[in-house]
Amino acid sequence: MDDRQAISDLIERQFASLSWAHGTGPDAEGFMEDFHPDALLFASARPARAQTPRKFLERMEGLSQTSLRAFAEHCPAREIRIFGNVAVAVAACENVENNRERSRNVEMMLLVKDSSGWKIAAQAWDKMTPGQSFPDWLS
Repeated sequence: MDDRQAISDLIERQFASLSWAHGTGPDAEGFMEDFHPDALLFASARPARAQTPRKFLERMEGLSQTSLRAFAEHCPAREIRIFGNVAVAVAACENVENNRERSRNVEMMLLVKDSSGWKIAAQAWDKMTPGQSFPDWLS
């Protein structure tokens, strides 16, 4: 498999692992599989604070049992740039919370490749505000 397809597949797995129906929760194993052991995440909340993928997952698992009973996330567009064993990926994402609340955000990932394949080394995202569109270059 070529690198661009491998990264695209990784992105699909990530968003699928964080989608769940009422009565279930995120796919913890699937979510953690694609992260480098030292990865950090930066959610859209400000001030920006680093968290491990495990801490983020624990928060999402808790929400799946309380206020976020269903969650669907997909990314209809992405841009991937690769140089050797490093890459960046930008994904336009659409989320549906509890089967009714829609939101959009842009996620950016720094990836590294080792003997086991591509892994996310860092990931950050920001929510789009009303009236804002996905960037023209992201299609």
